[in-house]
Amino acid sequence: MTAVKQIEQRIQMPAAINASFQGTAAAFQTSLSNEPILILAALITVYIVLGVLYESYIHPITIISSLPSAGVGALLALIITRVDFSVIALIGIILLIGIVQKNAIMMIDFALQAERLEGKTSEQAIFQACQLRFRPIIMTTMAAMLGGLPLALGGGVGAELRMPLGVTIVGGLLLSQLLTLIPCRSLISTLTSWQSG
Repeated sequence: MTAVKQIEQRIQMPAAINASFQGTAAAFQTSLSNEPILILAALITVYIVLGVLYESYIHPITIISSLPSAGVGALLALIITRVDFSVIALIGIILLIGIVQKNAIMMIDFALQAERLEGKTSEQAIFQACQLRFRPIIMTTMAAMLGGLPLALGGGVGAELRMPLGVTIVGGLLLSQLLTLIPCRSLISTLTSWQSG
């Protein structure tokens, strides 16, 4: 579609001629115009469900704040692998919303329980949540990433359709975990060394 538009501008078609796409290209163009609405609807739905679950306006925002790193990771992975951003890649990003939110929910939920039941401060609660939830979050994330690798690396018939889905899942999860859990783990190590010293 980009090549066709470039050629259309280069040949300088008369103003009386109106060019438009038909068939699959037109369907693709229509789906791209709805992308921001789809992503916004998904985020609003997640916010409402989390708000009802935690009976809070703030905790859903805390959980949703882990999403930008996943989106950036997915887009970087598409750029690095030179895979076009397609409708399938958009589906991968929407899947990432669920997977990444699950990781944040595991930590926030545990921290809230520690605050309410054990009377811990917010810092102590999230510290304990980082310690106790690190391994399960890494295990579930690795399972999702390894499940996406055959889609990202596979060849054969229809690989060009499956590849964007795998690339977005693997790239999004990789960067999201690097930016959320690794600093959390290093913070735990630093605080532990300070306490022991």
